[in-house]
Amino acid sequence: MDENELPRVLQQLWGIEGRSRPGPKPAFQVQDIGDAAIKLADAGGLGAVSMSKVAAELGVTTMALYRYVEAKDDLYVVMLDQAFGLPPQVDEAADWRERITTWAEAFQAALQKHPWILQVPVVEPPLSPNQLVWMEEGLRAFEHTPLTPTDRMSAMLLVNIYVRGTTGLSASMLSMPPEEAAAAGKQYLRRLRSLATPDRFPTIAAGLDEPQDYIDNDPSEFSFGLTTVLDGIQTLISRRN
Repeated sequence: MDENELPRVLQQLWGIEGRSRPGPKPAFQVQDIGDAAIKLADAGGLGAVSMSKVAAELGVTTMALYRYVEAKDDLYVVMLDQAFGLPPQVDEAADWRERITTWAEAFQAALQKHPWILQVPVVEPPLSPNQLVWMEEGLRAFEHTPLTPTDRMSAMLLVNIYVRGTTGLSASMLSMPPEEAAAAGKQYLRRLRSLATPDRFPTIAAGLDEPQDYIDNDPSEFSFGLTTVLDGIQTLISRRN
C-alpha cells in the first residue's frame, strides 16, 4: 500500500512506516496519546478533551502532540480505537444469533464504559485496526447464512444502530447517581400522567396503567429490542433460503 493513501494517524496505528520526520525521536506512541485522552473523556466527557490538556497529561508541550496527531479528528480516531479494544472471542460453532448477540452486548458494554463515544462525530467509516476487527467479527456472525455480502453489512449496521440508539437514549440519565435518576424517572411519570390524559392521548394513558420506569438500563429491555431486530434479520434469512 502506498503510505500516502493513509493519514499519518492511521499509518501509526497500523504500524506502517511513513517517511521520517525532522526532529527528535518520538518519546511515546500514538496509543499513549489515546490513553491520555480517554482518561480525560472518562472523567469529564468529550468536552474535557483538548490538545493542550492531553499534552499536559503526558507532560509534553501541545506542539509536541502534532508530531503524532495533526488535528482533533485524528485524536478521536485514536481514542475510539483504544476505547473499543478488540471484540470478545466467539465460539465458531455458535449459530449466527448467538454470535451477533455476543457482539452487540460487547458493543453496548463499551459504550456504557465510555459514553462519550456517542458524542464523537462520525465523518467516515472506520479504518483503524481494532475498529476493522469489530467490523469483521460482526460480519462473520452471518458467514454461514445465505445472506449476501451486502445483506450482511446491512444486518450488522442495523444491530449497530440499535445498540447505539438504545444506549444513547439512556446515557445521560445513567450518568446520574441512582437516587437522582430514580427521582427524575418518577417526576417524569407524574408529569406525563398529568398531560397524557385518556381523552387526549388514550394510547399513552393506557400504557401508564402498568408499572413504568422510563429511566433505567434493564437488560431485559435491551434484550427485547435486540431479539426483535434479530427476528427481522431471521425473516430475511428465511426468505433467502
